[in-house]
Amino acid sequence: MPFQLGTRIFTPRPFTTLVTIALLVLLVSLGRWQLRRAHEQQRLFDEFAAGTDATQTLDGKTAPLQRFQRVEANGHYDPGHQILIDNMVSDDGRAGYYVITPFALTGGGWLLVNRGWISTGASRAVRPDVAVPDQQRRLQGRVDHLPSPGIHMGRPAPLAPPYPIVATYPSFAELAALLPERAWTPAAELVLLDAGEADGYRRRWTPPGFPPMRHLAYAVQWFGLAAALSVIYVVTNVKRR
Repeated sequence: MPFQLGTRIFTPRPFTTLVTIALLVLLVSLGRWQLRRAHEQQRLFDEFAAGTDATQTLDGKTAPLQRFQRVEANGHYDPGHQILIDNMVSDDGRAGYYVITPFALTGGGWLLVNRGWISTGASRAVRPDVAVPDQQRRLQGRVDHLPSPGIHMGRPAPLAPPYPIVATYPSFAELAALLPERAWTPAAELVLLDAGEADGYRRRWTPPGFPPMRHLAYAVQWFGLAAALSVIYVVTNVKRR
């Protein structure tokens, strides 16, 4: 609908208006989505920081713990039934594996421990040596989940020995069914081994995903594009009478 202001008149075309509205809805929606992601990531980072407030002793009967809670446990590793989680990227961008080792808790029960990241080496045909002593020990770490993909594509191949088994984003249920251990502690799906603990690999644990400020920056960009599109729409549709 034309709108006159002084010597100028605003005469938008219907098609241009519809396209502009659709793009504005898309851009604003993307900006709001990034704001939600920033809020979610801030919650994860806060939980990660809060996990260091106290260290809880974990055993086979410990109730489920909050994610990122720092824990300690007594027991020994089972070096004969380890899992290599494939397609894991280190903090400097190299491809490799997470080394997941069952840990027998003193007094009964089992726990999965992520001993850190290790490079794939020269060839994927040769699995890295991840041997670990089965001596009694006391370890410390953080409660976490197994790595999960952003998008599930197809069904992965079934897991089977020989060990160490290479797996791509396995679920806890898949690993529990595969491993000979049965009495898993309900306290945690996985423990991230602290960087100072022995018999580990590269460990620089951080909350998953981008930091909150990265998402806020993306939100500002989307909202800025929406504002720029609005200005362009008005300017290109204003003419002299």
